Amino acid sequence: MMRWILLGALLGLLLVYPTLLGIIAAVTAAILSKPALVAFGLGLAARPHLPRMRRWAR
Repeated sequence: MMRWILLGALLGLLLVYPTLLGIIAAVTAAILSKPALVAFGLGLAARPHLPRMRRWAR
């Protein structure tokens, strides 16, 4: 639900300030140009879906 609210707010801001699209595109390109940040973000996104280890195996 919160995701849709944030998406709606972003789209509303883009309608009010069309120049924000260029700024958002530039920021997105800058982030995607750094592979370490992309890998860290993917790891954060995948973490809740991974099974949790209860103790170390021997």
